[in-house]
Amino acid sequence: MRASTSLSFVSLAIVSVLALSGCSAAGGSGGGGDLSYEDSPLNTYMTAMYGDMDQEKLDAQQAETEELVAACMKEEGFEYLPNTQGGGVMISSSDMEDRETEEWVASNGYGMIQSEEQIAEQQAQSEEYVDPNAEYTASLSESEQAAFYETLYGPGPSEEEMEAMEAGDGSYEYNWETAGCQGAAQHEVQGGAQDAFTDPKFAGLFKKMNELYTKAMEQPAIKELDAKWADCMADAGYSEFTSKSEAQMSISEEQNALYENQEFDESGMPLELDAAAMEELRQKEIDLALADFRCSTKTDYMQKSLEAQFALETQFVEDNKSELDAMLAEYATGK
Repeated sequence: MRASTSLSFVSLAIVSVLALSGCSAAGGSGGGGDLSYEDSPLNTYMTAMYGDMDQEKLDAQQAETEELVAACMKEEGFEYLPNTQGGGVMISSSDMEDRETEEWVASNGYGMIQSEEQIAEQQAQSEEYVDPNAEYTASLSESEQAAFYETLYGPGPSEEEMEAMEAGDGSYEYNWETAGCQGAAQHEVQGGAQDAFTDPKFAGLFKKMNELYTKAMEQPAIKELDAKWADCMADAGYSEFTSKSEAQMSISEEQNALYENQEFDESGMPLELDAAAMEELRQKEIDLALADFRCSTKTDYMQKSLEAQFALETQFVEDNKSELDAMLAEYATGK
């Protein structure tokens, strides 16, 4: 069963563009200065496309979407109670500022491996969650349940399309028109941003946006910055990393390896991971993230990388202004 969400996955397509400043992500960013991702030349266009969201707007969007879903499901012959518990939670700028401190990093590392206390808190929150439609769906037969979820979410990708997505060939494209009542409701509430992303006229533009990350990492200024950062990390006992991105990725890879080796019980349910191994990896993450943070601060990594990124984006906007303006003219939120 798929979880309800008020945010279309299409927004993720531009994450690599708006988060080119991966150096400013939680844990180990370092560096002072005044630049932030809000100053991004491309962010101006993306805000116009997707809207300037805050938690209040996000919650209101979720509520409106769920009311439309309920009406749609009723028209299709099903009962459905609006589920406002499934909306997203936004990370505010103040939350990000807290994460940009050595104190936060010393307790959380990159924020990837959770402590036993954090896991217990999440489990408690999960247990508090009540699906308003659970009782109704439980009263349906197996075939009726299948029809309910297909009506709600659409048929979903085929096995071949799932395999293609897992292989990363990018052949599967989301289409709100085949995404059931949820897709139709999200499309109505979120406006034309989804249409812009799936519009063949702008496919090349979005592809070039997503290629900006690779180009950013290849800039001489970034390579020089990574070299200074790597020298600092070597002095701190981490000579295996040649670029900042490699540090956080190394923890992610070790975490993935633990999950890949996870064992399952006879019913197919995953057994608990080795608590000692997870705690060991968590401490390793914190130690690495602290060294990363201090070297990033010493090299002013965040500000220098943002300067390089914004220069690249400025040139991109100049080179593609006619297409960007055409996209806004057709699909901008509130147009």
